[in-house]
This record gives sequence, C-alpha cells and structure tokens, in this order.
Amino acid sequence: MYMTEQLKNSHYDADQIKILKGLEPVRLRPGMYIGDTSIRGLHKLVDEVVDNSIDEALAGFCDTIIITLQKDGSISVLDNGRGIPVGLNKEVGKSTLEIVMTHLHAGGKFGGEDSAYKYSGGLHGVGVSVVNALSEWLIAEVYKDGQIYRQNFNKGIPKSQVSVAGETEISGTRITFKPDETIFKDVDFDPKILSARFRELAFLNKGLRMVFRNEIQEKEEDFFFEGGIASFASFLNEKKTPLHEDIIYFSVEKDDVIVEVAMQYTDDYSEISYSFVNNINTFEGGTHLTGFRTALTRTINDYARKAGILKENDTNLTGDDVREGLTSIISIKMREPQFEGQTKGRLGNTEIRSIVDSTCGEKIGIFFEENPSTAKIIIDKALAASRAREAARKARELTRRKSALEIGTLPGKLADCSRKDANGTEIYIVEGDSAGGTAKSSRNREYQAIMPLRGKILNVEKHGEEKILANNEIGAMIKAFGTGYSDTFDIEKARYERIVIMTDADVDGAHIRTLLLTFFYRYMRPFIEQGRVYVAQPPLYKIEERREKEDKWLKYAWSDSELETLKQEFEEAKKTYTIQRYKGLGEMDAHQLWETTMNPETRVLVRLNLTDAEEAEKIFQTLMGEEVEPRREFIQQHAKEVSDLDV
Repeated sequence: MYMTEQLKNSHYDADQIKILKGLEPVRLRPGMYIGDTSIRGLHKLVDEVVDNSIDEALAGFCDTIIITLQKDGSISVLDNGRGIPVGLNKEVGKSTLEIVMTHLHAGGKFGGEDSAYKYSGGLHGVGVSVVNALSEWLIAEVYKDGQIYRQNFNKGIPKSQVSVAGETEISGTRITFKPDETIFKDVDFDPKILSARFRELAFLNKGLRMVFRNEIQEKEEDFFFEGGIASFASFLNEKKTPLHEDIIYFSVEKDDVIVEVAMQYTDDYSEISYSFVNNINTFEGGTHLTGFRTALTRTINDYARKAGILKENDTNLTGDDVREGLTSIISIKMREPQFEGQTKGRLGNTEIRSIVDSTCGEKIGIFFEENPSTAKIIIDKALAASRAREAARKARELTRRKSALEIGTLPGKLADCSRKDANGTEIYIVEGDSAGGTAKSSRNREYQAIMPLRGKILNVEKHGEEKILANNEIGAMIKAFGTGYSDTFDIEKARYERIVIMTDADVDGAHIRTLLLTFFYRYMRPFIEQGRVYVAQPPLYKIEERREKEDKWLKYAWSDSELETLKQEFEEAKKTYTIQRYKGLGEMDAHQLWETTMNPETRVLVRLNLTDAEEAEKIFQTLMGEEVEPRREFIQQHAKEVSDLDV
C-alpha cells in the first residue's frame, strides 16, 4: 500500500524528460559504445581511431600508419591518407572536422553507393567522436592542400575553432588523445596488446605498413607483410610441424564481396581459426566462418569419395575431423556488414554464408585436384581424427554408463560447497592430497569447493581426446565443473563462478599450473575469455617475533621486496624475529592458509585473461608441444626475464 501511494504522488511530466545533447550520452553510458571501461574498453579507443586510418587504406589512399605511445600516457595515430575534410558543412554551419569529432553517426560511411568508403570497419560512424568524448583532451590535426589544420577538445567539447597551424607537404590525419581517468579504471595502455593488434592489421592488409613507436620503452616496431594473411598463417604455425609446406591461399571477389583465405594443416590435435570482416576480428565467428567450414567439410568428403579414399559404405568425415590440426584465417571485405552490437563480435549477414561457401568450395576443390599428394595427407589426417573421435565417443559413453550406476555423478575427491547457486562460488584446484586436506579444513564451506589433484595432469598438447578423457584428474575436473568440454562446452552450466588454481610456489607448482592452463585454453577457453580463472598467490615468507606471547607480531611477505620492508619494520621496533621460506602449501596450518590465500578479504589472486590469442597460441605450442628446439630457444631468449623461479 505504501508503494502504491508513492507511485501516485510521483511527479512525472514533461519536465522530467532529459534530452542528452552531443556526446553527453557517451560519457554517461560509455559501456554502450566501447563495451566497458576496463583495460579492454581503454584499448578499444585506439582501435576506433586506427580503424579510420585503415578505412583510408582499404579505399586505396593510405599505405602507412604510425602509432606513437607517448611518455605522458597519451597516444597518437598518424596516417598518410586524404585527411578529414575541414570545409564548412552548410547543413550544420560548422567545420566538417568539428562535426566528425563531436557528432555521433557523422562520417563518410553512410552514403551507400556514394559513400567515401566501399569497405569500412568503422561501420557505426561513432568511433572517433566516442574517443573524443572519453578523452581528457584530444588534438585533431589534418594535413591537406598544403596546410596543417588543428582543433583542440576537452572531454569532447571544442576548446578552439579549426585553425591553420602551418604549412605541409604531406597529406593525412593525426589524432592525439589522452583517456579520461575519471572514466577508465586504468589509463595505462599495454604495449603488448597494442603491438599484437597492429601486427594483426599488417597481416590483414597486404602492403600496409604499421609502425608502433613506444616512447616510454624507447622501442619501435615496424610491421609489414607482403604475404598478407598467408604470412599470418606461417606466423601462427612457426613453432609447429606443418603437414604440407605451402600455405593454401586464395582471394576471390564475388557479388561485391572479397573473400580471402589462408590455411595450413599441422600435426596438432587442435584447430586454430581466425575470422575477420573489414579488418574487425569476429572472435565469435558468424556467417562467413560457417560458410567456410561447410565448404571445407563438403569438399574434402567429395574429393575423398572421388579419389576412392572413402568407400561407399564409409560414413562422411565430420567438421571436427577435417579441422583437426588446421590453422585457418578467413578475411572478407564487404559493404554494410551487420555485427552483433558495437563490439562487432559476430557477423550476421545471411547472404555471406552462401557466397563464402561457393567460393571456398570451388577454390579448395581446385587446389586438391592440382595437388593430390597434399590432398591425400590432409584426408589421412582427417581419417585418423575420425578414428580417434570414435574411440573417444565410446570412452564417453562408457563413462556415462559408469556414472549412471554410481550413487552420485560428482567425483569422490571433491569437497563441494553447500551453496547450490553458482553465483559467488569458487572451486580451488589444489596440488596434492596433503594441501587439499588443509584447504578443506581452511575453507568457507558455504561457497568454496576443494578439488585436490594427485600428481600432474596429462599434457593435452601432446595427446588426443581418447587419452585425455582417460586421465582421472581431467575426468574429475570435467565432472566437477559441469560444463562439458571442447565442442560440448556450455559455460551456462558451470557449477562455480570462479576457478582458482592453488599450487606450491616452486618449479613443480609452476608446471602443474601450466598443464592446467593448457587444458583450459584448449578445451574450456570461455572460462579464460570471461576472466573466470584465477591463480592463488600464497605468501613466500612468514616473519614473526621470537618471543612466545599472545600478541606477538606475525606478518607475511609475497615477494623479496616485501620481506625487506617487513624486516626493516621489525628492526626499527627492536623486535627479534624468525623468517620461514614457504616451499609448499602443506607447510601452513589451516588458519594460516585461510588468512593468506583463501580469505577474500586478505588473499591475493591473479586473474587470467586472453588479450593476445595468437601469441598465447604460439607460447602454449612452444612450451607444451612435441618440438624440443623451439622450447630451448624460447627459454634461452627469455631466461633473464624470469622473476620468480624457485632455486
């Protein structure tokens, strides 16, 4: 009754309706335009500015883009394109440059057939204006018709009119901006993320030079790949063993759509697949990727039957069979792509599927006809995958039947939490039964589950699915998580919100973490992509007073520098002390493990994320794959960078 009265008396009329002007909605709801205000959203700003320069390259007017990370934390993007128009727009009565920088959905990408850009990644036309709105300050410079035009902005608001700042012999645009620290949680750009994206763009645009100047680290990288995405495939397979030497590459234009594909098979068990639309990484796939996969499966089956490799009574190879060990990049250029949301993760244009299907089917078929020995190698790989997959299917069925006969389907070693709802729950993957027992005594039983591991799990990088499923520790984790794995993985069925890896701070512990992360990356990647995998950080040292008394000093250090600080505190207080170097979790009692490593109010967790999938792919293959020489080279190259090796 009280709520009803409140509603009746609420003052709601025309005065209550607020109209947001200009870029106000961007600053009020930044997540609607860049996804979020985390590190990912921060780097999205750079993407939006670079996309405009890339569009100039796609239109044929730009061949060099120079990005500079400056010492004050700002970043500039310079291209040698045509330069943003600066003339007066008669409709609005302002400079075109100011309109582009301060109005949403203003740009040269909305004219249909008369558009300034045939192919464009910045389809929504909100990119550079959103960057302007979310920047503490931004300077736009245009080099055009022998003049340098400049305009300054603060938080999206013009602080000057467009003015001539000098003369020039070049053409192009330079946008320099510094993100607004009142908007973003962290305004420090990550050079590794930036470098990976610029390298990727150079791969995707054959003949385009991307130069990244990092003034903070005094480092410059020059990315230029004449081979385009064929070079991309070679880069991804650099540490792998290819089954055929040459990259399968083709580029076709059909119905105003350019379809470009590069692919190569290796002796791996996993698939690496990247898809792009107008240089946008469609990490969730879409109709173009579906078309490619359909064509690949059909063409391989057709050729295998025609060549007599598949007999009349043999079943067709599946998509999983023909893609095992495949590294593929599909990049299409098209007018007016329709993405899911501003983050552009998935292509939705239905007509693209048939275009990609027909073009890829034709080109792959021609390649097989002209290269029968390579075709035979690829089909033999798929047949081996089919046999292994059938064996794995039988193993799964056997596991299901066994589970049905058991009292409960959860593994016996799991100490589950009492909360049934996954929200707020976490499962600790703990090294060893001893530490697992301590963790079970330490935990908060309501929301913390404990899964002890006996020894090291199987290295999934070196084995097929049949052996992986037969591994007891992996099988127990799959059951405990409840999500399935690989192509059956469904994160909506996850029984826990977080996975926490808790191992000893030594070489064996680091190896177990790496084995677990390899398994998650290959078979449960969405856990990592959504930031739901953590690594617990137990302290390295315990420092305490020597004297026996109830209120004696007891503190922990997570690094050598923290230990030195604590030693100084004890010495200044004239207290004698002892130092214990923890070698393993089992050296702590239940109370200590809770206070240092499991208590949400005092623990330290490292959250894992996937910011550079290509580099992660190479590192996992290098460290965990069959080839010894690449691993030796990697260790020798990076040995001096190691900071926490147990000695």
